[in-house]
Amino acid sequence: MLTINVGVLLAVIVLLRLRRRTESRSRNDEKLTVVIVLALGIVIAPTPLGEGIGDLLSQLASGVTASSR
Repeated sequence: MLTINVGVLLAVIVLLRLRRRTESRSRNDEKLTVVIVLALGIVIAPTPLGEGIGDLLSQLASGVTASSR
């Protein structure tokens, strides 16, 4: 039986959609890309990888705010 990881599938779809030229995209096409990227974020968030990325981004944001003080 073949299993497909939804996160990997969404990541591949996002990469394929972002490789297209910007001029050839319609407004609905851009909205669909945003929805797919948000779905990928929701799928990745509860995983250890997603939590690690979230921790890294929060440390980066706190470092930026601390350096601006």
